[in-house]
Formats: sequence, structure tokens, C-alpha cells
Amino acid sequence: MKIEAAIFDIGNVLVFFDYMKAANRLVAKNRLATPPDRARITALCHEFELGHTSRAEFLSSVRAEFHDTGDESDFVAAWEDIFEENTVMTALARRLAEHVPVFLISNIGEIHHGFITRKFEVFSIFRDGLFSYRIGLMKPDPKVFELAAERFGVDPARTLYFDDILENCEAADKAGFLSRHYDRHREDLPAAWGIPL
Repeated sequence: MKIEAAIFDIGNVLVFFDYMKAANRLVAKNRLATPPDRARITALCHEFELGHTSRAEFLSSVRAEFHDTGDESDFVAAWEDIFEENTVMTALARRLAEHVPVFLISNIGEIHHGFITRKFEVFSIFRDGLFSYRIGLMKPDPKVFELAAERFGVDPARTLYFDDILENCEAADKAGFLSRHYDRHREDLPAAWGIPL
């Protein structure tokens, strides 16, 4: 069967990320004896990535957790630079984009979304995307995949979907997409998928 489109997750698929890079920078910057409570930071990120809090509200709350009183731009610079390109998967995305339209679906916040699109050229190849902070929904909510099919104008049965989280792949499969679970520890991927073009 010929593939007509492909959809990629971002985090730990196209780019690897590590929140501890930011946390360690901010702990050192503000000379904290211990890092903030991880559960509180995670909760703040979750609400921001769902679009339930504004950029200003998020920054105010998360900076307070790190006792950060410096310039906001310095905090943002420390917070956003946590990504590294996964060249194995970005090469696949570029190859697919030569044959079919490619799209994005990601649970992501405004700050990190802005940063990666500025830093990594590969994001220019994608025609459109669904981002949790804009749509108020997160994978694996089935509505995300229903919305993707409608907005991107794709036939799920002929559309590949790549994600590193198995639960998201299962939700995509239930919506009729052809999911491929990406595991960064499997050196045979993506060759083992045998993607038809």
C-alpha cells in the first residue's frame, strides 16, 4: 500500500530533550542548595502545555520555584535550550517529505515550540501541526487524532504516525493511523520499518 502522508511527534522523536539540563542550570544560576520539587514543576509544565496558563503566568510560577529574580530573558534562555536533534529521525522526515506531505503532533508548550522552530531547520519541512498548547488537548486523547485527520486532510489508513510513547501509538492505531513506535535504543530503526514510498 502506498503511503500518502506522515505525521511525527517531536519530543524524543525528532529531537531529544532533557529537562534536567534546564533545572541544573537554574539551580546553579540561583545558587540553590536543592532543586525545586519535581512534581510541582511537572504540574506547572502540564498546565502550560495544555494552554491553561499564559506564558506570563507560567514564567512567574516556575521562576518562583527556582527563586529566580534576574532578567526574564536569562531565565528563558536557560529553560528552553534542552534539545538535541535526532538525526536518524530528522533524516527520515526529510526523505518522506520528498514524496508525501509531513505534519507534526506534539504535547508541547509555547516556549519550547518557539525555540525548536528557530534552532532546528528541519521544522521548515512540515506543512502543519497540532500543538497541545494551541488546541487544549494532549495525546493520547482520541480527539487529537480525529482532529489531525480532519485538519491535515489525510486518510489515516494511508498515513504513518511516529511516536516514542507506546500509548500514543495505540491511540493513533485506534483512530486508523499506521503507527510506528520509535525506540531510541533500537539501532535497527527506522530501517526495520520497511516504509513503502
